[in-house]
Amino acid sequence: MPQLNPSPWFATLMMTWMILLILMLMKTTVHNPLNPVTPYSSTTKPNPWLWPW
Repeated sequence: MPQLNPSPWFATLMMTWMILLILMLMKTTVHNPLNPVTPYSSTTKPNPWLWPW
């Protein structure tokens, strides 16, 4: 069945991904000045959500 327009769930999914990416970028820009060069070590990082490595 041909689709001329993208399905609504696909548009909602893309919007959700854009919001998540913007939130991640905002978190990165907010928390980078605290330690811009070297990331926290695996023992001292305060939150794995802010520092996934």
